[in-house]
Amino acid sequence: MALNNTYDARPVQQETAVGAGVQILLLVLLGTAIGMGPAGWVTGLVFAVGTWAVLSRAVLRSRLASFGPANRVTLGRATLVGAVTALVADSFESSPPVSLLVGLTAVALVLDGVDGKVARRTGTSTALGARFDMEVDAFLILVLSVHVSMDLGPWVLLIGGMRYAFVAAARVLPWLNAPLPPSTARKTVAAFQGVLLLLADARLLPRPAALCVVLLALALLVWSFGRDVLWLWRTSPVRAVTGSEGAREPVAFPEPARVAFPKPALPGVEDRAEEVLEAARAV
Repeated sequence: MALNNTYDARPVQQETAVGAGVQILLLVLLGTAIGMGPAGWVTGLVFAVGTWAVLSRAVLRSRLASFGPANRVTLGRATLVGAVTALVADSFESSPPVSLLVGLTAVALVLDGVDGKVARRTGTSTALGARFDMEVDAFLILVLSVHVSMDLGPWVLLIGGMRYAFVAAARVLPWLNAPLPPSTARKTVAAFQGVLLLLADARLLPRPAALCVVLLALALLVWSFGRDVLWLWRTSPVRAVTGSEGAREPVAFPEPARVAFPKPALPGVEDRAEEVLEAARAV
């Protein structure tokens, strides 16, 4: 009996389309309420369409049977991140309310701890869900670092760009793609990035204090990434094969030459052969 391998992605893709629609609706509400400029509108629309396109493609590749409650929470966070992104883009032309930006960001950060718990309690943890959650977190940190850099300087962009620099480096150095062991410290540092950037972005602290907060965030991130890169290098099979601290490519050893060795003779075989030959000549 033939198995039915058909996969119907329409129910899951309908949910991603609904998410894009909600993002656009939230963008319309924000734009109408604060008089958003063209930069905010364009950025918000690009984020909504881009999120829908990337997520739909990922759903097709992973062949999810159901989008799942945890992914719905993450999609809700992505909607809030899209709104924050539009407000940050609009801040280059005007001054959107800081309280609105801080409020949306705070809700997105709080929900960051919800989707993982929902996935574990409902047994719906997937590789796609974990990647979706990570990408939303990374993009929110990037957007916050852009906004904070407008006050403290472009060096703050190191915080938001570090993860993307790591991904780019992994394309050149494949050993960076090896899986990392679970780490509570890594998760804690990642969570603190959004909180510390939000604290600096809320403009509740004097400039020197805000500067110290962001420097602390950068120092923690450098320590976390540095520790992971060092672990990946120490456990890299490339280093294990070459044994060299500076080598980056596996060494291709030449194929050993095949030498034909004569088979060892058994004791007395050569003498017996001579007797047989002498007998044959005599005949």
